[in-house]
Amino acid sequence: MVRQFTPREDNTRDFRDALGCFATGVTVITAPEASGGIGMTANSFSALSLVPPLVMWAPAKSSDRYDYFCKATHFAIHVLRDDQLTLAKEFADRGDAFDLVDMHLNDHGAPLFDDCLARFECRTYALHDGGDHSIMVGEVTRAMIGEGTPLVFAQRAFGGFVEGA
Repeated sequence: MVRQFTPREDNTRDFRDALGCFATGVTVITAPEASGGIGMTANSFSALSLVPPLVMWAPAKSSDRYDYFCKATHFAIHVLRDDQLTLAKEFADRGDAFDLVDMHLNDHGAPLFDDCLARFECRTYALHDGGDHSIMVGEVTRAMIGEGTPLVFAQRAFGGFVEGA
């Protein structure tokens, strides 16, 4: 059944369901924090520019972790593998789930996962208003490529990528 609607405040679930038809990768974004770091699961990550090397993501203003990220001068984006679902769920629930992953801090204090599909260390390049989110642009200062298959999120569910499907 095809449904058409005009997105409004009283049908945000329908709008979210429509957006969920676009499959995304799953990331954990980390930033420095006084106790060693803070993390957040996000699927709003996207490439923005090759020259200069820019990426973007969008933290929700309603998140209790929002201020940590928007004040950070540096952060890291970790693209998760399909065997890292627990990590994605834990960082969605709590910002201090670092006990589940081998990590170290970079020179700017951002926590870096030692094991993930890809990692982007960023300097905050710009922060823009985006309605109930902000658009955070990072200049990539260092990148890493691991091995494996990406964790994917679509239609309110996690899954994996099947080549040729």
